Amino acid sequence: METPARVLPEGALSDLKVIELGSMLAGPFVGSMLADFGACVVKIEKPGKPDPLREWPPHKDGVALWWKTTARNKHAVTLDISRPEARELALRLIGESDIVIENFRPGTLERWGLDPAELAKSFPRIVWVRVSGWGQTGPNREQGGYATIAEAFSGLASFTGYPDKGPTVSAFPMGDYLAGVFGAFGALAAIHRRERSGRGQMVDLALYEPLLRIIESVVVRYDQTGQKKPLLGNQMEEDVPRNVYATADGGAIAISCGSQHIYEGLVDAMERPDLKTDPRFATMADRVMHRDAIDGEVAAWLRTQPTALALEKLVANKVVAGKINDIADVMGDAHVAAREAIRTLVDETLGPIRMPAPAPKLSDTPGDIRWAGRDPGASNDEVFGGWLGLSPDEIADLKRIRII
Repeated sequence: METPARVLPEGALSDLKVIELGSMLAGPFVGSMLADFGACVVKIEKPGKPDPLREWPPHKDGVALWWKTTARNKHAVTLDISRPEARELALRLIGESDIVIENFRPGTLERWGLDPAELAKSFPRIVWVRVSGWGQTGPNREQGGYATIAEAFSGLASFTGYPDKGPTVSAFPMGDYLAGVFGAFGALAAIHRRERSGRGQMVDLALYEPLLRIIESVVVRYDQTGQKKPLLGNQMEEDVPRNVYATADGGAIAISCGSQHIYEGLVDAMERPDLKTDPRFATMADRVMHRDAIDGEVAAWLRTQPTALALEKLVANKVVAGKINDIADVMGDAHVAAREAIRTLVDETLGPIRMPAPAPKLSDTPGDIRWAGRDPGASNDEVFGGWLGLSPDEIADLKRIRII
């Protein structure tokens, strides 16, 4: 008996048309978030010089794997918007759109005759999402910016690291992805406003600003007390014990005791009632003052415990704890499977391919992965012919002169 095909409701954003200009990660992740929930996103790349993300490892048989997930659900179109000959087509695409995403260095679109402020006069309903390293204003606006530099500039890196080794930054472009989420939120906030006002607006986002936003307590603390947050490795200044602890069989467990109840559960799991009555550890304030002592006790206990046994004891005592998973652990985990947090789709090049599911989960109009990232220009006929009504001969002429 055949399994019936899954029928999904119309996507939450399926009435939105989005044009995505620029390359790499922050702007494209705005588009990826919108496309997951049904927006029709057209990814524009330069003919012969596609998005550099296609060159980033890892690859399989020459196929860029990162691209497959970042560009999923997007219509891949080639158009050299830097050339004056492409201006008419670019304007026609923009005119069809609800949202235009761009992450060029400020001034680039203006130099190409596509100034959003000017175009807003002709296309007043469009929401422009402008993501750049430093934003559209300010003395640093024309400098290049990447996620690593954003982490450094934002202040986040100053307290993520170890006292003896100094600051560290993520081994992943976290700033790009966080900016993508903030950019998508800004786009939808502007679309919501447009429903009442009839007008679009500019969403101006610098890569460092979402990082600055999430370290809000550090900002307020410095403003009010003049104090800076110290480097404590995996520990947290306000929450003790909180660390990643090695176990007896080569694993590691993260623990966070954010309340007195959780701390008492931890010492019960350790079978150390003396740690409840020790005046050094009686309250969170006391434990903060004696962090090395209590952290050492927890570390010493976990070094004697196999990972699975330690987790069993911790969970039984309602301690907030979790094993440090590698990606193989995550993709084989029963909870991840139950939540359908990893989805499988069939790609025309690679066959079955797994990637993270859309998040968050919407009860009535859930996100979906309709296809993986496509080859440059794979949707040219569909978009230029279907959206704009160009004939096959007109499309062929544009290809010949490398406009598309």
